[in-house]
Amino acid sequence: MKSVFVTVGTTSFDELIACVSSEDAVQALRALGYSRLVLQIGRGSVRPDSAACPGIELRVFRYKDSIAEEIRSADLVVSHAGAGSCLETLGAGKPLLVVVNDGLMSNHQLELARQLHREGHLHYCTCSTLVETLRTMDLSALMPLLPGQPGKFASFLDRAVGLR
Repeated sequence: MKSVFVTVGTTSFDELIACVSSEDAVQALRALGYSRLVLQIGRGSVRPDSAACPGIELRVFRYKDSIAEEIRSADLVVSHAGAGSCLETLGAGKPLLVVVNDGLMSNHQLELARQLHREGHLHYCTCSTLVETLRTMDLSALMPLLPGQPGKFASFLDRAVGLR
């Protein structure tokens, strides 16, 4: 059973949860062979139920001490662009689709997603382009983030948020 894990981290990103559980997104996921959708909704107020996602098994939770097992058991991770979520997913060698929250004021998330995409490690989109990205992305083209490069990542992150 192919599984998608969606995480918003410790924040609230209701737009992502609503978008990924929409009829069009669920149809796109089913067309790609996914039959399970696990949503980590954080502090959000949007909590889809299985009636909203016909033809796909749905699990929803707010928080866990660790999402490592959810990431390990997923065939695709859809995540906000938080550095921790991105690093944990890429470190586990899982395909990653980052959905940038374009409602954030200073959008370092977009810079992070764009750079990791340029390096071939992930795909990224916004909520408005999520369904089209699901339909057209090529997960086989993604390259693993090699272990032992956290300094490179940290340096980029420092530049992206203006610390250097």
